[in-house]
Amino acid sequence: MREKGLVSVVTATYNMAGYIAETLDAVLAQDYPHIESIIVDDGSTDDTLAVLKPYLEDPRVRLVSQANAGQTVAKNRGVAEARGEFIAFCDADDTWRPDKLTRQIPRFEDPEVAVVFSDIICIDGAGAVLDIPAMKRFEGRVTADLLEDNFVPFPTSVVRAEVLEAVGGFDESLTMSIDNDLWLRISVDHAFAYVREPLANYRVWEGQMSNKVGERLDNFFQLLERFLASYPGVVTDAEIDRAMAHVYVTRGYWHSREGRKREAIVDYGRAMRHRFLDQRLWRRVGGLLLNRD
Repeated sequence: MREKGLVSVVTATYNMAGYIAETLDAVLAQDYPHIESIIVDDGSTDDTLAVLKPYLEDPRVRLVSQANAGQTVAKNRGVAEARGEFIAFCDADDTWRPDKLTRQIPRFEDPEVAVVFSDIICIDGAGAVLDIPAMKRFEGRVTADLLEDNFVPFPTSVVRAEVLEAVGGFDESLTMSIDNDLWLRISVDHAFAYVREPLANYRVWEGQMSNKVGERLDNFFQLLERFLASYPGVVTDAEIDRAMAHVYVTRGYWHSREGRKREAIVDYGRAMRHRFLDQRLWRRVGGLLLNRD
């Protein structure tokens, strides 16, 4: 039986001894009074356990240790251990504002809402704020919008536990885009709510943005194809074309910025087949032709 009003905060960690204390301090400093902190240590080999030891004296904190199995398995383990009506996620290098949960939980008064999220502030490894353009975010029934991009920042997400269980949690066959896959499956039958202020700090590691973009986008195409095959009719053909065009343009622009003009042209051509009059597409094509990317 889930405990009404309790928020179970799941923190999956692997070799994050340098940051996890800051994360837990932020979680335990919430002015929302009814929380538990579940830490899943995924086989860390650094000083994580030593850092965690004093926190285990707090009755709100529980530690689950497992052999290294990857973040997806660790997150599902945390969800399985949770007792709360709601489950929130805060990875071991991210932090929260003290009023985060107080600002979010009231949005669940709408029974249609299954996920509540907010804006974020991006920081680097030292905690300095990064100047990263804000992403457009959506709320309500958002399946078609999620097909274009994942606009739900993971460390801000709070989810109804019963919904998370009903959709089967995180897909352990995936290594990337695990949250986007989860949000898509939840969005089929439920609404999302968006708190329009930054309630969490999301840490962006050096090289993370450039080194993983191509792999993430390739993975995202596979995710789209699988989702559309599993949930036929959930979105219209026009929404599918809009989403495919958007992702092809995004990957084409990334290829262009990396100096791979031929690959960019191929992706822009694929985008044209889905949505020929897409304005963003033609801005990128013009930039490529004028060498302005």
